[in-house]
Amino acid sequence: MKRLLFLFFSAAALTTAASEKLTGTPIGTQKCVDYETGQESTTVHTVETLFDGDLNTYFATFERSYTWGGLDLGTPHIIERVGWAPRNDYWEGEDRVKMAVIQGANSPDWLDAVPLYIITEKGTVNQMSYGDVNCSKGFRYVRYVSPSNVRCNLAELEFYGHEGEGDESNMFQFSNLPTVVINTVDSQEPYDKEHDIVSNIIILDKNTYDTNAPGTVRERGNSSRTHPKKPWRIKFDKKQNVLDAPAKAKKWTLINNHSDKTLMRNILAFEISRRMGMEFTPYCQPVDVVLNGEFKGCYQLCDQVEAKPDRIPVTEMEPTDIEGEALTGGYHIEIDSYADQEPAGTWFTSERSGIPVTVKSPDDGGTPEQFSYIHDYFSQLDRLVFTRTFTDPETGYRTMLDLDSYLRYFICQEIIGNADCIWSVHMYKERGDDLIHAGPLWDSELAFDNDSRVYPTNNLRELVSLSGRGPIANGMLNFHKRIFNVDLRAKEERSRIWSIARNENDLNGESLCAYIDYWAEQMKNSADLNFMRWDVLGKHIFTNPRAEKSFEEAVENLKTYISERIPRLDEKKFLNYDPEAASVILPVADSNSPIEAELVISGSCVSLANGGTFSIYTADGRLCFEGNGTTSPLASGVYIIRTPEGGSAKFSI
Repeated sequence: MKRLLFLFFSAAALTTAASEKLTGTPIGTQKCVDYETGQESTTVHTVETLFDGDLNTYFATFERSYTWGGLDLGTPHIIERVGWAPRNDYWEGEDRVKMAVIQGANSPDWLDAVPLYIITEKGTVNQMSYGDVNCSKGFRYVRYVSPSNVRCNLAELEFYGHEGEGDESNMFQFSNLPTVVINTVDSQEPYDKEHDIVSNIIILDKNTYDTNAPGTVRERGNSSRTHPKKPWRIKFDKKQNVLDAPAKAKKWTLINNHSDKTLMRNILAFEISRRMGMEFTPYCQPVDVVLNGEFKGCYQLCDQVEAKPDRIPVTEMEPTDIEGEALTGGYHIEIDSYADQEPAGTWFTSERSGIPVTVKSPDDGGTPEQFSYIHDYFSQLDRLVFTRTFTDPETGYRTMLDLDSYLRYFICQEIIGNADCIWSVHMYKERGDDLIHAGPLWDSELAFDNDSRVYPTNNLRELVSLSGRGPIANGMLNFHKRIFNVDLRAKEERSRIWSIARNENDLNGESLCAYIDYWAEQMKNSADLNFMRWDVLGKHIFTNPRAEKSFEEAVENLKTYISERIPRLDEKKFLNYDPEAASVILPVADSNSPIEAELVISGSCVSLANGGTFSIYTADGRLCFEGNGTTSPLASGVYIIRTPEGGSAKFSI
């Protein structure tokens, strides 16, 4: 072993000699610690010791995290190599360098800082270790950012390279995933959901800059904020196109997934949402995140769930929209068990059942007129659900609720087995539309058999949303049961929607497991770094039913769940799969049950000459009208009309 070590470090020394060792002015955290007194000091263990060539001296800061030491090189330099040695402390010194990040910047406030290297191995006491830096851009300022909670405790630091501004053609990323860099003013750490910390936000993708813009950052979420790995909301000063997201927007979320050892449950849930035909599925991309030089792990960069173009499909309301049709939308609301933690005037409870609802859009609950409108509208829907004639297509709840989106949303929740599915439900209402729609799917970190409250999900004798096993928003369980289980026509419709998705949209275990395998391969290196940073493997976090010991084990458990969940839901007592269901119904010419009444099309409105009851579906099988009389104007396209007697016909608008 001694000979191998000798040869290894001899080779490192030869490589280092090929580039120039750089010198400059030492810079870094000013408040150091005097270990003898335990007090702050500016005279012992200072940053200058990093560059004195003595492995027996060391730099130690008073603060435990977000501390650093480095050099002002005077002019930009291309950094080719970095060397470091831990404090000469055999007890824990060698571990203190693991997960340290090397950064470069050209602004003395470090708001433009980007990573150059991450140390993933323990150091060796009394010995330099070296790493090659692969970045084409030159930097005037370079630094070593301490891992969390270790006060730097570094003996020596060396930088090698040559003078030059370079270019941005080859930037460092922690893994093959994009890197999100958040640099805050004075390295302030976000500390709550109310205060926005001024920042500069950089996104690196394909080894170059994707985004580099000023903005703010703050914490987000509810229970997810209780974890040491925090979730954040970033807000750019101006709208940005980031990565391949469809929306150009200011607000974006960074989901922490601390309780999810696959780090991909939200990714899979969103894919299921797309295959179920939800109108809006949030954008989602796994990324590596670094905050003020400290590596924070693998996150998911997602859309902010808000009423904006290419997000929730409703009109953004203005304060002047207080009467007429303008007052009717668009609204984004959430049935929200945390509603009472929101400011007054931004949430309400429905009058009959006391269901807590937060008004997400318009912002801050809107004007008094807007707040009153959506409060009264949702309360009326709540009342209709509990009338004796609630299933009547002309007078019941379907005049106010888009049943199709509601069923698709909760079928998604049943597939993923989300214990929180009636604890939090996002909904929206568009201007001029009488119907409240359900969606989008959101917050699935504890789904897919990752929650002890419903684990093992496939052993439940009823659907998750009907079981009462998970947390329940006040009044929501009975509201949901009336729609999803008591209304027999809705039960038939949910079976049809499920069956068509199974038959036509690759909603099967084999295809979904292949999707999981794809992301497991993409995320493997990032996951390794994440679990170096966060010691959660082999531990129960939050409501985890299993303490999975590796990323690979967690991924296999996820695949096992989804492989068993699909056939379980196919059973008659659950979603009642029909292998013959198809989204396009045969036209009357090929039907043994033609429509006996004359179909009347006036402009783009449809009725039957005899005034009878009928249903209209889009060509892909979505119910868009049910009742008698005349429909509202239909968009151009192919439709199918059906009567209760079984007649059907295809027509075009």
